[in-house]
Amino acid sequence: MQGKFNNIADASTTEIPLNIEDEIIRLKKELNAILLAHYYQESEIQDMADFVGDSLELSRRASSTDANVIVFAGVHFMAETAKILSPQKKVLIPDMNAGCSLAEGCPAPLFKKFREQHPEHLAITYINCSAEVKALSDIICTSSNAEKIIRQIPEDKPILFSPDRNLGNYLKKKTGRDMLIWQGTCIVHETFSAKKLIHLKSLYPKAAIIAHPECEEVVLDQADFIGSTSALLRYVQQSSIGEFIIATETGIIHQMEKSCPDKIFIPAPPEESCACNQCPYMKLNTMDKLYLCMKNLTPEIIMDDDLIRRARIPIQRMMDMS
Repeated sequence: MQGKFNNIADASTTEIPLNIEDEIIRLKKELNAILLAHYYQESEIQDMADFVGDSLELSRRASSTDANVIVFAGVHFMAETAKILSPQKKVLIPDMNAGCSLAEGCPAPLFKKFREQHPEHLAITYINCSAEVKALSDIICTSSNAEKIIRQIPEDKPILFSPDRNLGNYLKKKTGRDMLIWQGTCIVHETFSAKKLIHLKSLYPKAAIIAHPECEEVVLDQADFIGSTSALLRYVQQSSIGEFIIATETGIIHQMEKSCPDKIFIPAPPEESCACNQCPYMKLNTMDKLYLCMKNLTPEIIMDDDLIRRARIPIQRMMDMS
């Protein structure tokens, strides 16, 4: 049986309380639950969370918690990872439709064929993928630890890197490794406009441009600093610079403003006149859905034991190599 999700409770069947924050806190205590939130969640969800982080940090926290219930305010590959690392725990997600364009663009049957066509290659796979693809991989990585992991692989060992081509090309450039790369992209990070970024820099000449490595190379070429979401946050916290142009999902700006209230943060513009620098999947999670999933204990991540076992192996290799 493949990984699956129970249906989300119908909001019309449960009244949403006016004091929803107090009710979420009460439910956390009642369930002995921990609320994990990704940096790209809405600010009010971040403020309710017991821990806010990027994929690697959240994976570590999911594997070490003593809570009986993990409530994962993120996208479903992250909640799947929490279940893989804590199979004995109940893992809830506010909206089962909170997916990921990278995961959707790398379906397991096609990835399996990709591997079979290159049996001599080591498959290093970005964590933004389904549990089934993880189970077909040799090592999982995040944007935080990918370079460190790749540098530990013998240079004569060919590498398959999936599914993000922008992160893969960035790592090829950083490490000098000749990798075969799956051609997937993040719908948010591929929308940033280099032309508009240059114009924005002319308006804020003192601002440093910081970017996530999932961005297109033409955007990364303009960046003063490139790093994972957590690395971007640390950079603005430690830098003496007072203005930053942020080329990643805008949710991280909430944490930047909380930790550095005296600094200015400008979201990088997308190519189109839209809110394309916000992840539509991440934004499917809301406070109402968060309350409902804790109240009704659904949607819950349900996974086959064998899939959990196979997917855990490359994740554990990542943990060991990080």
